[in-house]
Amino acid sequence: GTISVEEAKRLGAQYQAQLRKELTFVRDPVTVNYIREFGANLVKGARPSPFDFRFYVVESDDINAMAIPGGAMYVNSGLILAVHNGAELASVLAHEMGHVTARHVAKNVNRQRGTGFVANLFYLAIAILTGNPYLANAGGMAGSIAGTAYITSYTRDAEREADSLAVETMVNSGWNPEGMVTMFETLKKEYGNSSGPQFLSSHPATDERIENVEHDIANYPGSDKLKTFDPKLPIIQERLKLILGTDREKEDKSDSDEEDDSD
Repeated sequence: GTISVEEAKRLGAQYQAQLRKELTFVRDPVTVNYIREFGANLVKGARPSPFDFRFYVVESDDINAMAIPGGAMYVNSGLILAVHNGAELASVLAHEMGHVTARHVAKNVNRQRGTGFVANLFYLAIAILTGNPYLANAGGMAGSIAGTAYITSYTRDAEREADSLAVETMVNSGWNPEGMVTMFETLKKEYGNSSGPQFLSSHPATDERIENVEHDIANYPGSDKLKTFDPKLPIIQERLKLILGTDREKEDKSDSDEEDDSD
């Protein structure tokens, strides 16, 4: 079965409360507002969702991002600095939106109850976001080989669907979907053929993902003429290099318990 929208929102609020304790956020308003505006424009091209997307920037060198139930999305500073253009950044955010609009976690929660997955969902999320499997082990995720295989087989299918939805979202938002191909190539140079920071081999091999995405792009003739570059991005990248580690005490009023409760 699939958990309800309200259950997903409650689970997401619990995630956010924990993530505020565990992660270091970039509070620089110029950087954060840039990512939020960038994400909001992408949302317009995504499929309908019962959740309100919200975007946060995490101080982490890992080239990664994560979406949690309820629509909150966490974008690592390492990702922002690693992308070569706006289309590459759009590809990763659109991919994470695909997980939300397809309700992958909601569809999988009941299916995983027998594996102990739900009880340790937070630790799995942190492990994926930070690329640190030891955090997942702290939550007891390393105990069952059968449970692990059960989880990852579903997750790989979800990743493939999210990639396909990302291509659709990018085209609808006016971004050249070839940015997803070049983003995969960037990840491959950085991490080999394992798709980047991962836990339990949750992502299909990069070469496979490139092949699948190129097949999807073929369904959108003329999409190579859509925009690739965002002139604001290089400015934000330079700003990030200067402010990382210096603005941790600044408050982001939108990241509040009141906002979580309103979900």
